[in-house]
Amino acid sequence: MAIESSLKPAVKDIPLSRDELLRKNKILVVDDVAVNVQLLTTYLTSVGYDVLTARDGEEALERVAATQPDLILLDVMMPKLNGFQVCERLKSDPATKVIPVIMVTALNEIEDKIKATESGADDFVSKPFNKLELLTRVKSLLRIKQLHDELRAKVRELEQARERLRQLAITDGLTGLYNHRYLKEHLEQELLRAQRHQLHVAVVMLDIDHFKKFNDTYGHPAGDTILRTIARLLKENIRKIDLAARYGGEEFCLVLVETNKIAAAIAAEKVRRIVEAHYFNHFAVEAPNVPAMADWTPNRPAEESAPSLVAVANEMAAGEWRDGNSNTNHNHVSKNRITISMGVATFPDDAVELSQLIEVADQRLYCAKKQGRNQVVTD
Repeated sequence: MAIESSLKPAVKDIPLSRDELLRKNKILVVDDVAVNVQLLTTYLTSVGYDVLTARDGEEALERVAATQPDLILLDVMMPKLNGFQVCERLKSDPATKVIPVIMVTALNEIEDKIKATESGADDFVSKPFNKLELLTRVKSLLRIKQLHDELRAKVRELEQARERLRQLAITDGLTGLYNHRYLKEHLEQELLRAQRHQLHVAVVMLDIDHFKKFNDTYGHPAGDTILRTIARLLKENIRKIDLAARYGGEEFCLVLVETNKIAAAIAAEKVRRIVEAHYFNHFAVEAPNVPAMADWTPNRPAEESAPSLVAVANEMAAGEWRDGNSNTNHNHVSKNRITISMGVATFPDDAVELSQLIEVADQRLYCAKKQGRNQVVTD
């Protein structure tokens, strides 16, 4: 419906502030009558707004999705989708519901104004309308939207700050791994899940061999670097669904979900060998040649097929794994190497309670140290 030619001109325009001019708000004008679009565009651009246009409801929805305008002037009487329907769709979409909508209508019945409000419109103006009134309503709603946007930004900042604080509360400051507190919370949840779905969970306690002697020899800063390096190696060599945590001092813990004892033994042995093979450059001696992980092979003829997990675990337990390039006993620790001892316990085979599971893994860690260190003990 065209706007009547008897419109009274505004006494004066509503000038935009410097901040408003810098923001250059985008306003979408939706009307199927070209003269209406032209008049509204003239009014809005005269005070510094950017104006986008759409000729019907469907085009309006497309323009909103593509441009995210700051405010919409929406005619009611349009083909395809009327203004009420367009407004309802906009307000039901989380991505667009905060965009202010002003209904522009020649309908003056109170029922029509109620319907505009019920469809989600933030305001409405009746045709014929006054330019000053229109610009005042536009400016008022844009200021409200700006405050709303600023409030949402503050809320996001607070949420991000809260998340940073939460991460600090559950993270070990030195290594960046999860701390003892979070380890227990996480393990408790995983045990409940495992019990509910009849799954296995493995706990691996590990300790750096001769760490006190290393600290006394090379100093605590070097010791801290060793702790950080071990933490990185652990994190890089477990699955994303597993968890590595610093238990305390030079002791760490791995939580391997949906993992039985055989698979846990293989995972622990892999980590042990990676640590043993790593060159720690805090020593004043040159590192010897250490085979890559791919060179570690079971002591079997080359023509045999790949072993099963059970066979690998059995060979580990029997001490039949060796360096593919030499027969060096892995209990030998060179001056360029750090080694770790590990104890493995699994739910529900070894324990069903959290504290018992950790205790069993810790006891097996103690056995690994007592038996010569640099090894994995699973029973």
